Amino acid sequence: MPRTTDSPAVPGSSRLPTLTGMRFIAAALVFLHHGIWVNVFADGDVVSFYHDLFINAGHVGVSFFFLLSGFVLTWSARKKDTFGRYLRRRLVKLYPNHVVTFVAALLLIATSTQLYQAIPNLFMVQSWFPVYDLLFSVNPPSWSLACEALFYLAFPLLLRWANRIPVVKLWWWAVGVIAAVIGAAVFAQTVLTGGPAMPDGQPVGLYQFWFVYALPPVRALDFFLGILLARIVINGKWIRVGILPATLLFVACYALAGQLPYVYGLNAATIIPIALLVPAAAVADINGRRTGLQGRFAIWLGEISYAFYLVHAIVLIWCRAQLGNPQGWSTPAGLALLLAGMVLSALVAWALYALVERPAMRRWSKPRADRARAGAATQTTTTTAPEAKAAMDPEPGELAATR
Repeated sequence: MPRTTDSPAVPGSSRLPTLTGMRFIAAALVFLHHGIWVNVFADGDVVSFYHDLFINAGHVGVSFFFLLSGFVLTWSARKKDTFGRYLRRRLVKLYPNHVVTFVAALLLIATSTQLYQAIPNLFMVQSWFPVYDLLFSVNPPSWSLACEALFYLAFPLLLRWANRIPVVKLWWWAVGVIAAVIGAAVFAQTVLTGGPAMPDGQPVGLYQFWFVYALPPVRALDFFLGILLARIVINGKWIRVGILPATLLFVACYALAGQLPYVYGLNAATIIPIALLVPAAAVADINGRRTGLQGRFAIWLGEISYAFYLVHAIVLIWCRAQLGNPQGWSTPAGLALLLAGMVLSALVAWALYALVERPAMRRWSKPRADRARAGAATQTTTTTAPEAKAAMDPEPGELAATR
Protein backbone atom coordinates (compact mmCIF):
# COMPACT_ATOMS: atom_id res chain seq x y z
CA MET A 1 0.00 0.00 0.00
CA PRO A 2 1.50 3.39 -0.94
CA ARG A 3 2.81 5.40 1.96
CA THR A 4 1.39 8.91 2.39
CA THR A 5 3.60 11.90 3.03
CA ASP A 6 2.13 12.11 6.53
CA SER A 7 3.47 8.69 7.48
CA PRO A 8 7.03 8.09 8.67
CA ALA A 9 9.27 6.47 6.06
CA VAL A 10 11.68 3.65 6.76
CA PRO A 11 15.20 4.82 5.81
CA GLY A 12 16.73 2.67 3.13
CA SER A 13 13.43 0.97 2.30
CA SER A 14 13.44 2.43 -1.21
CA ARG A 15 16.24 2.75 -3.78
CA LEU A 16 14.88 6.17 -4.83
CA PRO A 17 15.40 5.53 -8.56
CA THR A 18 14.09 8.96 -9.56
CA LEU A 19 16.94 10.61 -7.68
CA THR A 20 19.35 8.31 -9.49
CA GLY A 21 17.88 9.38 -12.83
CA MET A 22 18.04 13.03 -11.83
CA ARG A 23 21.76 12.73 -11.24
CA PHE A 24 22.52 12.56 -14.95
CA ILE A 25 20.33 15.59 -15.65
CA ALA A 26 22.42 17.52 -13.13
CA ALA A 27 25.64 16.23 -14.69
CA ALA A 28 24.37 17.18 -18.16
CA LEU A 29 23.73 20.73 -16.93
CA VAL A 30 27.36 20.91 -15.80
CA PHE A 31 28.40 19.64 -19.25
CA LEU A 32 26.33 22.30 -21.01
CA HIS A 33 27.82 24.98 -18.77
CA HIS A 34 31.33 23.88 -19.65
CA GLY A 35 30.37 23.95 -23.30
CA ILE A 36 30.88 27.72 -22.92
CA TRP A 37 34.62 27.07 -22.47
CA VAL A 38 35.00 25.29 -25.80
CA ASN A 39 32.77 27.49 -27.92
CA VAL A 40 31.95 25.70 -31.15
CA PHE A 41 29.67 28.33 -32.66
CA ALA A 42 30.76 30.86 -35.28
CA ASP A 43 27.65 33.06 -34.99
CA GLY A 44 28.20 35.70 -32.31
CA ASP A 45 24.49 35.91 -31.48
CA VAL A 46 24.37 32.16 -30.90
CA VAL A 47 27.46 32.37 -28.70
CA SER A 48 25.79 35.08 -26.61
CA PHE A 49 22.51 33.16 -26.37
CA TYR A 50 24.26 29.93 -25.37
CA HIS A 51 26.27 31.78 -22.73
CA ASP A 52 23.23 33.47 -21.21
CA LEU A 53 21.22 30.24 -21.24
CA PHE A 54 23.79 27.98 -19.59
CA ILE A 55 26.01 30.29 -17.54
CA ASN A 56 24.27 29.17 -14.33
CA ALA A 57 23.57 25.57 -15.40
CA GLY A 58 26.75 24.18 -13.88
CA HIS A 59 26.11 26.00 -10.61
CA VAL A 60 22.68 24.40 -10.38
CA GLY A 61 24.07 20.94 -11.10
CA VAL A 62 26.68 21.22 -8.36
CA SER A 63 24.15 22.50 -5.82
CA PHE A 64 21.87 19.59 -6.65
CA PHE A 65 24.68 17.09 -6.13
CA PHE A 66 25.75 18.59 -2.81
CA LEU A 67 22.22 18.61 -1.42
CA LEU A 68 21.56 15.13 -2.80
CA SER A 69 24.67 13.84 -1.06
CA GLY A 70 23.34 14.84 2.35
CA PHE A 71 19.87 13.52 1.58
CA VAL A 72 20.87 10.07 0.35
CA LEU A 73 23.61 9.48 2.93
CA THR A 74 21.02 10.21 5.62
CA TRP A 75 18.46 7.97 3.92
CA SER A 76 20.91 5.07 3.71
CA ALA A 77 22.70 5.57 7.06
CA ARG A 78 23.22 2.34 8.98
CA LYS A 79 22.58 2.47 12.70
CA LYS A 80 25.26 -0.07 13.57
CA ASP A 81 27.82 1.30 11.14
CA THR A 82 31.25 2.30 12.38
CA PHE A 83 32.97 5.46 11.24
CA GLY A 84 35.78 3.43 9.69
CA ARG A 85 33.47 1.24 7.61
CA TYR A 86 31.39 4.21 6.51
CA LEU A 87 34.43 6.28 5.53
CA ARG A 88 35.96 3.35 3.70
CA ARG A 89 32.87 3.05 1.47
CA ARG A 90 32.81 6.77 0.75
CA LEU A 91 36.50 7.05 -0.11
CA VAL A 92 36.38 3.98 -2.34
CA LYS A 93 33.42 5.55 -4.12
CA LEU A 94 35.22 8.88 -4.54
CA TYR A 95 38.93 8.32 -4.98
CA PRO A 96 39.66 5.68 -7.66
CA ASN A 97 37.80 7.62 -10.37
CA HIS A 98 39.54 10.79 -9.24
CA VAL A 99 43.00 9.25 -9.52
CA VAL A 100 42.34 7.84 -13.00
CA THR A 101 40.94 11.12 -14.35
CA PHE A 102 43.72 13.06 -12.59
CA VAL A 103 46.30 11.09 -14.56
CA ALA A 104 44.29 11.35 -17.79
CA ALA A 105 44.02 15.11 -17.40
CA LEU A 106 47.76 15.48 -16.80
CA LEU A 107 48.45 13.52 -19.99
CA LEU A 108 45.81 15.13 -22.23
CA ILE A 109 44.85 18.66 -21.17
CA ALA A 110 47.03 19.79 -18.23
CA THR A 111 50.55 19.02 -19.43
CA SER A 112 51.97 22.25 -17.95
CA THR A 113 50.61 21.63 -14.45
CA GLN A 114 52.97 22.70 -11.66
CA LEU A 115 53.68 20.73 -8.51
CA TYR A 116 51.90 23.31 -6.32
CA GLN A 117 48.74 22.63 -8.35
CA ALA A 118 48.99 18.87 -8.72
CA ILE A 119 49.54 17.86 -5.09
CA PRO A 120 46.53 19.72 -3.57
CA ASN A 121 44.37 18.48 -6.43
CA LEU A 122 45.43 14.86 -5.97
CA PHE A 123 44.63 15.02 -2.26
CA MET A 124 41.37 16.92 -2.82
CA VAL A 125 42.15 20.07 -0.84
CA GLN A 126 42.41 22.60 -3.69
CA SER A 127 39.10 24.31 -2.90
CA TRP A 128 40.35 25.55 0.45
CA PHE A 129 42.54 28.16 -1.27
CA PRO A 130 41.29 31.28 -3.15
CA VAL A 131 43.81 30.81 -5.95
CA TYR A 132 42.28 30.42 -9.38
CA ASP A 133 45.12 28.41 -10.92
CA LEU A 134 44.94 26.00 -8.00
CA LEU A 135 41.17 25.84 -7.65
CA PHE A 136 40.63 24.72 -11.25
CA SER A 137 43.89 22.87 -11.74
CA VAL A 138 44.44 19.56 -13.56
CA ASN A 139 40.85 18.28 -14.11
CA PRO A 140 38.78 21.47 -13.52
CA PRO A 141 35.53 19.87 -12.22
CA SER A 142 37.46 18.00 -9.52
CA TRP A 143 37.40 21.12 -7.31
CA SER A 144 34.08 19.87 -5.92
CA LEU A 145 35.72 16.72 -4.55
CA ALA A 146 37.41 18.84 -1.89
CA CYS A 147 33.92 19.77 -0.71
CA GLU A 148 32.72 16.18 -0.86
CA ALA A 149 35.72 15.06 1.20
CA LEU A 150 34.74 17.48 3.96
CA PHE A 151 31.11 16.39 3.75
CA TYR A 152 32.05 12.75 4.18
CA LEU A 153 34.28 13.43 7.14
CA ALA A 154 31.68 15.61 8.84
CA PHE A 155 28.60 13.51 8.03
CA PRO A 156 28.48 11.35 11.18
CA LEU A 157 28.69 14.47 13.36
CA LEU A 158 26.15 16.40 11.27
CA LEU A 159 23.74 13.46 11.27
CA ARG A 160 24.03 13.10 15.04
CA TRP A 161 23.31 16.81 15.33
CA ALA A 162 20.31 16.59 12.98
CA ASN A 163 18.93 13.58 14.87
CA ARG A 164 18.84 15.65 18.05
CA ILE A 165 16.65 18.32 16.48
CA PRO A 166 13.01 17.85 17.55
CA VAL A 167 10.88 16.74 14.63
CA VAL A 168 8.58 19.75 14.99
CA LYS A 169 11.59 22.05 14.47
CA LEU A 170 13.12 20.38 11.42
CA TRP A 171 11.40 22.73 8.99
CA TRP A 172 12.56 25.76 10.97
CA TRP A 173 16.11 24.50 10.74
CA ALA A 174 15.78 23.88 7.00
CA VAL A 175 14.51 27.41 6.48
CA GLY A 176 17.38 28.70 8.60
CA VAL A 177 19.97 26.89 6.49
CA ILE A 178 18.39 28.25 3.30
CA ALA A 179 18.61 31.71 4.83
CA ALA A 180 22.29 31.07 5.58
CA VAL A 181 22.93 30.08 1.94
CA ILE A 182 21.32 33.30 0.76
CA GLY A 183 23.12 35.24 3.49
CA ALA A 184 26.48 33.94 2.27
CA ALA A 185 25.74 35.40 -1.17
CA VAL A 186 24.65 38.71 0.35
CA PHE A 187 27.85 38.83 2.42
CA ALA A 188 30.00 38.14 -0.63
CA GLN A 189 28.17 40.73 -2.73
CA THR A 190 28.35 43.50 -0.14
CA VAL A 191 31.52 42.80 1.85
CA LEU A 192 33.95 40.81 -0.32
CA THR A 193 34.16 43.52 -2.94
CA GLY A 194 37.94 43.80 -3.14
CA GLY A 195 40.52 41.41 -4.51
CA PRO A 196 41.30 40.17 -8.01
CA ALA A 197 38.76 39.64 -10.74
CA MET A 198 38.03 36.21 -12.15
CA PRO A 199 40.60 35.57 -14.92
CA ASP A 200 38.01 33.93 -17.18
CA GLY A 201 35.92 37.09 -17.42
CA GLN A 202 33.04 36.11 -15.14
CA PRO A 203 31.41 39.24 -13.67
CA VAL A 204 32.37 38.44 -10.08
CA GLY A 205 35.45 38.84 -7.92
CA LEU A 206 37.64 35.82 -7.26
CA TYR A 207 37.14 36.03 -3.50
CA GLN A 208 33.37 36.38 -3.94
CA PHE A 209 33.25 33.38 -6.25
CA TRP A 210 35.47 31.27 -4.02
CA PHE A 211 33.59 32.08 -0.82
CA VAL A 212 30.10 31.41 -2.18
CA TYR A 213 30.78 28.62 -4.65
CA ALA A 214 33.92 26.67 -3.74
CA LEU A 215 34.78 27.08 -0.04
CA PRO A 216 33.95 23.69 1.53
CA PRO A 217 32.50 24.93 4.86
CA VAL A 218 30.11 27.26 3.02
CA ARG A 219 29.03 24.54 0.59
CA ALA A 220 28.46 22.27 3.59
CA LEU A 221 25.26 24.29 4.08
CA ASP A 222 23.83 22.58 0.98
CA PHE A 223 24.90 19.21 2.32
CA PHE A 224 23.41 19.81 5.77
CA LEU A 225 20.19 21.02 4.15
CA GLY A 226 19.99 17.65 2.39
CA ILE A 227 20.38 15.90 5.75
CA LEU A 228 17.56 17.96 7.26
CA LEU A 229 15.25 17.32 4.31
CA ALA A 230 15.87 13.59 4.55
CA ARG A 231 14.97 13.73 8.24
CA ILE A 232 11.78 15.58 7.31
CA VAL A 233 10.80 12.88 4.81
CA ILE A 234 11.77 10.06 7.16
CA ASN A 235 9.57 11.53 9.88
CA GLY A 236 6.59 12.00 7.56
CA LYS A 237 6.68 15.81 7.72
CA TRP A 238 7.09 16.53 4.02
CA ILE A 239 4.74 19.18 2.69
CA ARG A 240 2.64 18.11 -0.29
CA VAL A 241 4.79 19.66 -3.01
CA GLY A 242 5.19 17.42 -6.04
CA ILE A 243 7.87 17.23 -8.70
CA LEU A 244 5.95 19.34 -11.25
CA PRO A 245 5.39 22.40 -9.00
CA ALA A 246 8.99 22.17 -7.78
CA THR A 247 10.23 21.99 -11.38
CA LEU A 248 8.16 25.01 -12.43
CA LEU A 249 9.53 26.96 -9.48
CA PHE A 250 13.03 25.90 -10.46
CA VAL A 251 12.56 27.19 -14.02
CA ALA A 252 11.30 30.52 -12.69
CA CYS A 253 14.18 30.87 -10.23
CA TYR A 254 16.71 29.87 -12.87
CA ALA A 255 15.40 32.60 -15.15
CA LEU A 256 15.55 35.05 -12.24
CA ALA A 257 19.16 34.09 -11.54
CA GLY A 258 20.15 35.45 -14.92
CA GLN A 259 18.77 38.86 -13.98
CA LEU A 260 20.41 39.10 -10.57
CA PRO A 261 24.03 39.98 -9.77
CA TYR A 262 26.17 37.01 -10.76
CA VAL A 263 27.05 35.98 -7.22
CA TYR A 264 23.40 35.14 -6.46
CA GLY A 265 23.20 32.81 -9.45
CA LEU A 266 25.99 30.67 -8.01
CA ASN A 267 23.64 29.09 -5.48
CA ALA A 268 21.26 31.40 -3.65
CA ALA A 269 18.76 32.03 -6.45
CA THR A 270 17.95 28.35 -6.99
CA ILE A 271 18.50 26.75 -3.58
CA ILE A 272 14.77 26.76 -2.67
CA PRO A 273 13.50 24.85 -5.74
CA ILE A 274 16.38 22.38 -5.51
CA ALA A 275 15.50 21.85 -1.84
CA LEU A 276 11.95 21.04 -2.96
CA LEU A 277 12.84 18.86 -5.94
CA VAL A 278 14.99 16.30 -4.15
CA PRO A 279 12.48 15.38 -1.39
CA ALA A 280 9.56 15.57 -3.85
CA ALA A 281 11.27 12.99 -6.06
CA ALA A 282 12.06 10.79 -3.07
CA VAL A 283 8.45 10.93 -1.83
CA ALA A 284 7.21 10.05 -5.33
CA ASP A 285 9.38 6.92 -5.26
CA ILE A 286 8.30 6.04 -1.72
CA ASN A 287 4.64 6.34 -2.70
CA GLY A 288 5.12 4.31 -5.88
CA ARG A 289 4.28 7.12 -8.30
CA ARG A 290 5.68 7.11 -11.83
CA THR A 291 8.07 9.93 -12.62
CA GLY A 292 9.57 9.01 -15.99
CA LEU A 293 13.04 8.67 -14.45
CA GLN A 294 12.68 5.18 -13.01
CA GLY A 295 13.47 3.19 -16.14
CA ARG A 296 16.57 1.10 -16.70
CA PHE A 297 18.22 3.58 -19.09
CA ALA A 298 17.64 6.57 -16.78
CA ILE A 299 19.06 4.64 -13.84
CA TRP A 300 22.07 3.57 -15.91
CA LEU A 301 22.74 7.19 -16.81
CA GLY A 302 22.49 8.09 -13.14
CA GLU A 303 24.90 5.35 -12.16
CA ILE A 304 27.58 6.63 -14.55
CA SER A 305 26.95 10.29 -13.66
CA TYR A 306 29.89 10.59 -11.25
CA ALA A 307 32.25 9.19 -13.86
CA PHE A 308 30.61 11.44 -16.48
CA TYR A 309 31.16 14.46 -14.26
CA LEU A 310 34.87 13.69 -13.95
CA VAL A 311 35.56 12.86 -17.61
CA HIS A 312 33.45 15.37 -19.51
CA ALA A 313 35.79 18.37 -19.24
CA ILE A 314 38.74 16.26 -20.36
CA VAL A 315 36.74 15.03 -23.36
CA LEU A 316 35.50 18.52 -24.23
CA ILE A 317 38.85 20.28 -23.96
CA TRP A 318 40.91 17.57 -25.64
CA CYS A 319 38.48 17.04 -28.53
CA ARG A 320 38.15 20.78 -29.12
CA ALA A 321 41.91 21.06 -29.37
CA GLN A 322 42.03 18.25 -31.93
CA LEU A 323 39.28 19.79 -34.05
CA GLY A 324 40.98 23.14 -34.49
CA ASN A 325 38.93 25.75 -36.41
CA PRO A 326 39.03 28.46 -33.72
CA GLN A 327 36.37 30.53 -35.52
CA GLY A 328 33.76 27.84 -34.82
CA TRP A 329 31.13 26.17 -36.95
CA SER A 330 27.59 26.77 -38.11
CA THR A 331 24.87 26.45 -35.48
CA PRO A 332 23.67 22.97 -36.61
CA ALA A 333 27.26 21.71 -36.79
CA GLY A 334 28.07 23.21 -33.38
CA LEU A 335 25.02 21.56 -31.80
CA ALA A 336 25.98 18.25 -33.40
CA LEU A 337 29.49 18.56 -31.98
CA LEU A 338 28.15 19.25 -28.49
CA LEU A 339 25.84 16.26 -28.73
CA ALA A 340 28.72 14.10 -29.94
CA GLY A 341 30.81 15.35 -27.02
CA MET A 342 28.08 14.39 -24.57
CA VAL A 343 27.70 10.92 -26.09
CA LEU A 344 31.47 10.38 -26.14
CA SER A 345 31.71 11.56 -22.53
CA ALA A 346 28.97 9.10 -21.56
CA LEU A 347 30.78 6.23 -23.30
CA VAL A 348 34.08 7.07 -21.60
CA ALA A 349 32.21 7.41 -18.31
CA TRP A 350 30.65 4.00 -18.85
CA ALA A 351 34.11 2.50 -19.30
CA LEU A 352 35.38 4.25 -16.17
CA TYR A 353 32.34 3.08 -14.20
CA ALA A 354 32.61 -0.52 -15.43
CA LEU A 355 36.38 -0.89 -15.24
CA VAL A 356 37.25 1.23 -12.21
CA GLU A 357 34.33 2.43 -10.08
CA ARG A 358 32.29 -0.75 -9.71
CA PRO A 359 35.27 -3.11 -9.37
CA ALA A 360 36.78 -0.83 -6.73
CA MET A 361 33.51 -0.73 -4.80
CA ARG A 362 33.19 -4.50 -4.92
CA ARG A 363 36.83 -5.09 -4.00
CA TRP A 364 37.52 -2.49 -1.33
CA SER A 365 34.28 -0.98 0.00
CA LYS A 366 33.97 -3.69 2.66
CA PRO A 367 36.58 -5.36 4.87
CA ARG A 368 37.69 -8.79 3.71
CA ALA A 369 35.77 -10.54 6.49
CA ASP A 370 32.52 -8.90 5.42
CA ARG A 371 33.08 -9.89 1.80
CA ALA A 372 33.74 -13.46 2.89
CA ARG A 373 30.51 -13.58 4.89
CA ALA A 374 28.57 -12.15 1.96
CA GLY A 375 30.09 -14.73 -0.37
CA ALA A 376 29.22 -17.53 2.01
CA ALA A 377 25.65 -16.28 2.22
CA THR A 378 25.20 -16.62 -1.53
CA GLN A 379 26.16 -20.29 -1.34
CA THR A 380 23.53 -21.23 1.22
CA THR A 381 19.95 -22.21 0.57
CA THR A 382 18.65 -19.55 2.96
CA THR A 383 19.47 -16.52 0.86
CA THR A 384 15.97 -15.18 1.35
CA ALA A 385 16.54 -14.73 5.05
CA PRO A 386 16.68 -11.06 6.02
CA GLU A 387 20.22 -11.25 7.38
CA ALA A 388 21.53 -12.95 4.22
CA LYS A 389 19.78 -10.47 1.97
CA ALA A 390 21.25 -7.59 3.93
CA ALA A 391 24.72 -9.06 3.50
CA MET A 392 24.39 -9.36 -0.28
CA ASP A 393 22.50 -6.18 -1.17
CA PRO A 394 24.43 -2.99 -1.85
CA GLU A 395 23.96 -0.10 0.48
CA PRO A 396 20.70 1.63 -0.54
CA GLY A 397 22.62 4.80 -1.18
CA GLU A 398 25.33 3.25 -3.33
CA LEU A 399 23.27 3.43 -6.52
CA ALA A 400 21.72 6.79 -5.83
CA ALA A 401 24.12 8.53 -3.52
CA THR A 402 26.76 11.15 -3.87
CA ARG A 403 27.95 12.23 -7.21
